Amino acid sequence: MNSQERIENLIDGDTWRPLDETLSPGDPLEFQDQKPYIERLKDGQEKTGLQDAVQTGTGMLDGIPIALGVMDFHFMGGSMGSVVGEKITRLIEYATQEGLTLILVCASGGARMQEGIFSLMQMAKISSGLQIYQSCANLLYISVLTSPTTGGVTASFAMLGDLIFAEPKALIGFAGRRVIEQTLQEDLPDDFQTSEYLLHHGLLDLIVPRCFLKQALSETITLYKDAPFKRTGHIPYGVQNPLYFLTEEKVRRVVSASEIDNFNTLLEASSSCDESYREILVSFETMFRLVAQTSTVDDTTLLEEPLLLAAEEKISWRAFYTNQKSIPKAHFLESLRIDTETLTNASGRDYTPLHFDKDVSKRFVYQTSKNSK
Repeated sequence: MNSQERIENLIDGDTWRPLDETLSPGDPLEFQDQKPYIERLKDGQEKTGLQDAVQTGTGMLDGIPIALGVMDFHFMGGSMGSVVGEKITRLIEYATQEGLTLILVCASGGARMQEGIFSLMQMAKISSGLQIYQSCANLLYISVLTSPTTGGVTASFAMLGDLIFAEPKALIGFAGRRVIEQTLQEDLPDDFQTSEYLLHHGLLDLIVPRCFLKQALSETITLYKDAPFKRTGHIPYGVQNPLYFLTEEKVRRVVSASEIDNFNTLLEASSSCDESYREILVSFETMFRLVAQTSTVDDTTLLEEPLLLAAEEKISWRAFYTNQKSIPKAHFLESLRIDTETLTNASGRDYTPLHFDKDVSKRFVYQTSKNSK
């Protein structure tokens, strides 16, 4: 199966939304063997209709929103280059911010040799993103191994799943069978590096036939959702990337006509404040808290300026950093000085700082009085 067929097999109809589908590979090493690397890329793109060996996006699986990445073995053997690593990392970061369950369907021959060390770096980059996703945000990652899953993919994110599923008789391993036999100087079992062999030795959680995979994933996610004693996660550090078009559209749809004047007044008042308050204002999460309502509005011209700022700038996640001596640095919110009286008089609402919370899992918020208009 190619990646598109797997997506159609897993995702509910008309719910698939691709991410970063225009991201294209380059040739940083100007690599050439029997054929230039650029020519191999063009052949793969013409053959599959994809820019590289993975498709990423979001969709519904039996009505459950998920973030899904599917590797395509038909594109240069599903090898992992810079674009594959970048797209998967961006998908993990997006799933972390949106709180989505992550599913990666692996089918790869390993790291792409034509990109050298750049392809090997993707193993660490993806693994570091998964560490935040799994250990800090406490979200569910399911890895689905198909035939073949080998090399650097097996040595990194394919085996890092909270749950690892595999298809029957799938070839799963790191080095080739012949290399291992010559290194160990002994014969290997006939079923070596098959999913059944790995399940017997405790490296897999479940072998699922392809026709039952969607149902198995749906029931697993539902069980996880209803599990007791779950712990709320947090994002301790990092960078919030510029806004996606999808997030911009969310902002436009939730802003009500009654709130636009107040928001515009706050925007004008913030121009005289320091950069810290400006940083808070351009964060789309804070925009939600300030102006979010259920109705929509046709005239969104007043939102163009903050949306442009948020789309062009990277915003540091508000965290409590430490230096090399583990001495906490001053939290930037502690030095924040906002003339709340000016904002209240200008907007007609009482914007009083609620707290300067040191908890990295929370955001700086404003408390609006119940009597506000």
